[in-house]
Amino acid sequence: MRKYIALLLLMVLLVPAVPAAHADEYHAKPKLVIILVIDQFRGDYLERYRDDLKAANGFNLFLKRGAYFGSCYYDYANTKTAPGHATIGTGAYTDGHGIGSNEWWDLSRNTDRPISSVEDERYRIVGTFDDLPALLPPPAPKPTDARIGASPLNLRATTLGDEVRLATHGEAKVYGISLKDRAAILPAGQTANAAFWIDNATGRFVTSTYYMSKLPDWVTKFNKGPRQAQAVKEAGLEETTQFFAMVGRTPAANSYELDFAKTLIDNEQMGQHGVTDVLTVSLSANDIMGHQMGPDSDAEKEMVIGLDRDLDSFFGYLDKKIGLENVMIALTADHGVAPIPAESARLGVASARIDLENLTAAINEELNAKFSPGKSVPYFLPMQELPYLALDPRAFGTVSEKDAEQAVAAAIPVAVRKLGAPTLPPNNNDTLEATRRYEESRVAADPAFAFVRSRVDLAAGKIPRTEFGGLIEHSYSDHGGWYVMAVPTAYQMEYMNGSQTTHFSPWSYDRHVPLAFFGAEFAPGFYRERVAPVDIAATFASILGVNAPSANVGHVLTEALRPVEAGK
Repeated sequence: MRKYIALLLLMVLLVPAVPAAHADEYHAKPKLVIILVIDQFRGDYLERYRDDLKAANGFNLFLKRGAYFGSCYYDYANTKTAPGHATIGTGAYTDGHGIGSNEWWDLSRNTDRPISSVEDERYRIVGTFDDLPALLPPPAPKPTDARIGASPLNLRATTLGDEVRLATHGEAKVYGISLKDRAAILPAGQTANAAFWIDNATGRFVTSTYYMSKLPDWVTKFNKGPRQAQAVKEAGLEETTQFFAMVGRTPAANSYELDFAKTLIDNEQMGQHGVTDVLTVSLSANDIMGHQMGPDSDAEKEMVIGLDRDLDSFFGYLDKKIGLENVMIALTADHGVAPIPAESARLGVASARIDLENLTAAINEELNAKFSPGKSVPYFLPMQELPYLALDPRAFGTVSEKDAEQAVAAAIPVAVRKLGAPTLPPNNNDTLEATRRYEESRVAADPAFAFVRSRVDLAAGKIPRTEFGGLIEHSYSDHGGWYVMAVPTAYQMEYMNGSQTTHFSPWSYDRHVPLAFFGAEFAPGFYRERVAPVDIAATFASILGVNAPSANVGHVLTEALRPVEAGK
C-alpha cells in the first residue's frame, strides 16, 4: 500500500502544471469583462502611495495578484477626458477614433458655443424630467438646452464592447457608467445597451434616447432611493443643487458610482448568461478634485486611499456575485496631470501660467494689423482652450484658411513677447498660499511654446518625423473648424487660479497612467515594458477570440499572459 501511495504521489508531482484554459467570449469565459478607468489618475500614484494601500483586494488586487505595468504612456498629445476614454475603448488614437477634445467648434451645428464630443441634437436626455406628469411631456430641446441628448455620433471606430456584441449577434450585454456623459459613452461604444451618467444638479443617473425611451425601473428606483442623499452627507454637506461639483470632488462620489454599478450588474444580470458581458466604469471624482487641489496635495492622497477601500468593497461584491475567477479586469486612466505651476517652480522647474485671454488679444491685434488695419475685428471664437486656438472663418472674409492660420502661427511669438512673465491675481483666501509659493519660486519663467502648427499643415502631415512628431500626428482631427495647435513648453499651462492645474499636453506627466490587469489569463507580476492604453483592447480581444476594434493599433501584451495549452 505504501508503495502504491508513493507511486501516486510521484505521478502527481511529475504531471506538468496545467496552463490556463482557453478563454472565449462565446462560452462566457470569462463571464464579465470590466474596464475600470480612474479619471486623471497619474501613473506614479500607485507607487507613491503603495504603503498606504491597506485593503487586501483594492488596488492590491492588481499590485499583488495581477499584472501591473509601471511604464504606461499614451502615444498622443491631446490628453483630455474624451479622447482618453475613446482611446481606451477603441485601442486607437484621435487619428483613428476621431475624438480630438472634450468639445470643439462646429459652426454648422451651433454658432453660440462649442459642441461637446458626445452631444447629439437628434436625441434628448432621459431621466431628468421623470417626475413631470405624463400628460405634460418636457418641451423639445432648444439649441443651447441641457436636455439635448448624447450619443457616440462622433466616434469613428468600434470598441471592444462593440466587437463582443457583433461576435455574439447582440447576445452580449455592454454598458458604460460614469459621472460624465463622455466618459460613460465613448469607452462603451456604438452598440452599447446603454450608457448612464449623472444629472449635474441632482446626481440622478440619466441616459439618452439614443439608447432607450425611458429609464429602466431599477434606475428610477435607485434615483428615488436614499443613496443620493447618503452621498451628499458622506461629502460633508446637508444638501446641494450642485451634486457634480460639490459631491463629485469627494471620495463619496466614487462609492456612489460603484454602488450604481453593483445595482446595474444585479438588475441586468451582467456576467450571468451564456456569453461574456462588458462593463466600462469611469470614476470621475479624482479629476474634479485634482484640478482644484493638484497631484501633490493631501486631498489627492485621501482620494486614493478612499478609493482603495471602495474598490475592495466592489471587488468583494463581484467575488460573491460572480466569482473573481470568472471576471477579467483592466485598470487604467484617461490621462495624467501637471503639478501646480507654483509647486514645480518653487523647486526650480521653469514653470509658467499663460494668460490665454491676453495672448489671444495680442494675436488678434497682429491679425487686425495684417488683415483689417485701423479696425478691431474679433478673429477668434470665444471660449478658447489650449492646445487649440479656434478661429472664426466668418471674420476673415475672402482670406483662405491656410493664410489665416499661418498668420496666427506667425503672430504667436510676437504676442508671447508682449505677454511677458505672468502675474498672479490679487490675494484672496483661495490664492494667498499659492501666491506665497510662487513668490518663493527659484524660477520666474516667461511663457513659451514648443510646437505651433496650423490645421492645414497638420492635415497635410507637415509634422516632424520624430517621436514627438508622432504624438502630434496621432492627435489630429478634422473636428474643430479652423484652428492652430499651440503646445506650450513643459510645465506651462493656460491661466488658472494660482492653486489649480490641468492636463492637455504631450508631456510625460499628462501621458503617464497606470495599466494593470486581473484575471485567470494573466500571470501576476510587475512588468517594466513600455506599454500604452491602446494595448487593453488588443489584449482583451485576443483573449476573447474576437476581432480587435476597427482602428486598433495596440499590441497583445503576451509577456503578461499565461501560456495556453495547445488545442484548448
